[in-house]
Amino acid sequence: MTGVTGTTDTTGTTGTTDTTNAGNATNTGNATAPRRTTAVAVLRAEARLFRREPGSLFWVMAFPTLLLVILGSVPSFRTADDALGGIRLIDAYVPVTVLIAMLMAGAQAMPPVITGYRERGVLRRMSTTPVRPAALLSAQMGLHAVAALLSALLSLTVGRLAFDVTLPRQELGYAVALLLAVASSLALGAVVSAFSGTSKIANAVGSAVFFPMMFCAGVWLPVQSMPHTLARIVEATPFGAAARALGQAAAGDWPGWSHLGVLVAWTVLLSGAAARWFRWE
Repeated sequence: MTGVTGTTDTTGTTGTTDTTNAGNATNTGNATAPRRTTAVAVLRAEARLFRREPGSLFWVMAFPTLLLVILGSVPSFRTADDALGGIRLIDAYVPVTVLIAMLMAGAQAMPPVITGYRERGVLRRMSTTPVRPAALLSAQMGLHAVAALLSALLSLTVGRLAFDVTLPRQELGYAVALLLAVASSLALGAVVSAFSGTSKIANAVGSAVFFPMMFCAGVWLPVQSMPHTLARIVEATPFGAAARALGQAAAGDWPGWSHLGVLVAWTVLLSGAAARWFRWE
């Protein structure tokens, strides 16, 4: 798992140069350039840097699907289980691998990058250009959100083609739950970034958050198989609620409003905390 965070420091001077150049280029060309133009320049620069991080790309986009393939290769995972309501374990684990991608993006991949920019003074230098640090934060959140959603699509596709996992029957409900889960995971990542003074601390805090959230997502035991009291506690967490909402939508039901409400509440709470405590310098 540490492979996600170990690559963020490798951008070093390159990341600083590319990001600040995005702002300087627009500043040189036109001092009154629209904010949209500068934001696009930052997004392009960050996208180039993101593509240079094979570790992050692997853990966010490839590892969840690889885990699904490994689990699906176990014969017992392809047998119907009465404890799961007659579905197979592999059916229950597709939403789990979807959530793992979000956890990787929010808790492991994004915080060290943003904290590293702050640590190296990139955000402070950006304040002298038309680009504001918020544009960089938005670009990072957008890129990691896209990576997580592509990973989700890959898991669903492989699950369907390789293990005959039924695609979500309640498509709209699944999409709503998926987007709320992405929002809550990135809000969690923003909080980790806000409270971490250095990229090393971000790595440590991200790992401390990552493993409990993996349990809540149902990595070791599907949420629907947990004892009632434990399941109720887990469903009050963002990833426990997301696991249940995605599972319900996959089965053809509209996600429970209580689960969607938990996701909305955590997104608002975590976003507010990040906005309150985030430091640009």
